[in-house]
Amino acid sequence: MAEDYHAERPLFGGAIASTFPLRFQTRPFTDELVLDLQDVSNIRQVPDHQSIFELLDLKLEVLDNGSATWFLQDLIIEQSAVIEADGLRFRNIPAVVTTAVGQMAISKECQGREAENTVRVYLANLRLKEVGTDVLITAYEPILISPLSESASAVGAGLAVPAAQSGCMPMAEVFKLAVSSFKVNDWSLFGAAAA
Repeated sequence: MAEDYHAERPLFGGAIASTFPLRFQTRPFTDELVLDLQDVSNIRQVPDHQSIFELLDLKLEVLDNGSATWFLQDLIIEQSAVIEADGLRFRNIPAVVTTAVGQMAISKECQGREAENTVRVYLANLRLKEVGTDVLITAYEPILISPLSESASAVGAGLAVPAAQSGCMPMAEVFKLAVSSFKVNDWSLFGAAAA
């Protein structure tokens, strides 16, 4: 497999950071990571193949061991146990992390016809309880591209070619890297709770 260069990238104005391949570009103001197919030739993947970092209010009613699956509920294929993230601490209290993998169909109406692509969804929930925040890291990997999809004209319809076959880091590895390298540089991002 070809080297898929990666680097630590600032998100939310540099208040947090995570590491992911350079083929992903950030969109200003959304802190959404998008695969730029123009930089990687002949990869048959959905052009909006992406990873998203979201900061949400902590869901107090959800237990740690079900926090990742709560966000994907009916789509779950597998889930992890609760893991303490010793490297991610606020006031000496570690965050806890759970992950889940699911599969879903994404439908879009395109020129009067509905196109449905199938994607694998990777989701991690980093629970920063001391600052009242659930951090969701979500990554989408194409599995099947509809011939009616706008993506089909760019990359072809049918089964998506795995990233490894294209010389790129598989999305499961991109996801693990993004989650394991996540760090907070400026806790004030979380407001009064972090003061």
